[in-house]
Amino acid sequence: MSELKKRLSSILESPKHNTEEKLQKVCHLLDQEISYFNWTGFYFKNGDKEELILGPYVGAETDHTIIPYGKGICGQVAVSNETFVVPDVHQESNYLSCSIDTKAEIVVPIFKNGENIGQIDIDSHKVDPFTDEDRELLEWLCNEVSKIL
Repeated sequence: MSELKKRLSSILESPKHNTEEKLQKVCHLLDQEISYFNWTGFYFKNGDKEELILGPYVGAETDHTIIPYGKGICGQVAVSNETFVVPDVHQESNYLSCSIDTKAEIVVPIFKNGENIGQIDIDSHKVDPFTDEDRELLEWLCNEVSKIL
């Protein structure tokens, strides 16, 4: 995991790429390195609106380009300000289905100056794949991402 953190840091610190390109590269790296990450993307607060807007991502196309606060896992994290790990999306009543293949999801908020400004959202085609190590990595990553936003 420390090798992956080094590679993620080098992407975020790269002077050659703009923020959007860096986030896209982060999605690609996570998608390549962690086999059970099947959709990896960022959502950000949409201006002053109580909604999220889709940012860079890797995976199947999604209809969920705008998510109202409170709706689905991403919308809940926008309100709760806490990481949400869903081992089995079929057990979650407020789940917004992006893909029939999605079995689990983890969403980690991104804070800037104490405000929840976005999140990383990862779907998996496996039930209960996410480890404590994954959660720690993603919480670390969101903290690092906030420094470039």
